[in-house]
Amino acid sequence: MKILAVCTGSAEILPGKSYKTGIFKHPVEAAVMIDREGLIGDRICNRKHHGGVDQAVYALGSVDLDWWSKELGRNLEPGIFGENLVIEGADSRKVSVGDRFVTDAIELEVTSARIPCATLAARMEDPAFAKRFAKAGRPGFYCRVLKDGVVQAGDAVTYQAYSGPPVLMPEMLETFGKNLTDEDRDRYLAAPIHYKLRAKLTSA
Repeated sequence: MKILAVCTGSAEILPGKSYKTGIFKHPVEAAVMIDREGLIGDRICNRKHHGGVDQAVYALGSVDLDWWSKELGRNLEPGIFGENLVIEGADSRKVSVGDRFVTDAIELEVTSARIPCATLAARMEDPAFAKRFAKAGRPGFYCRVLKDGVVQAGDAVTYQAYSGPPVLMPEMLETFGKNLTDEDRDRYLAAPIHYKLRAKLTSA
């Protein structure tokens, strides 16, 4: 495995909208510093729903990006969905909360699936794209940063699978903690899930 692309973005206004978004991300050649809040120099506009320590980095597998290119019938550049990293060989359908992606410099731990929103639909110029994205079950994955460091396209990546009962990204995308059995709720809480979801499940 290796990092195929590192993507950052600035604040831009979506066509037909009045608000700014950081979803327009593009690959960069230079090395980028990643700390506990994410990629230095990357713009996040809506801090209520994006960013923060448990959504510091949004990653997508090359398998996912290739699938979407075929599905949409066009070549998709890294960053199209607002992802910060594209990881060669990763397939978000097989990624679980607690999985780790490690380079010589950084260590990332998966916390959550990406939940599609109206901003993503507007970015893709398709009002129905959020539903299409959810149905595909290839959401990519948010990560917390366990070790700060510098990252660059081409860096080798080691994948470390979570040792406990898995909470896979398609499942999390479908439920996000809703209508869980007691057994499934315990499985979610045993994993290092996003703190907001943990608070939701423990207050229920």
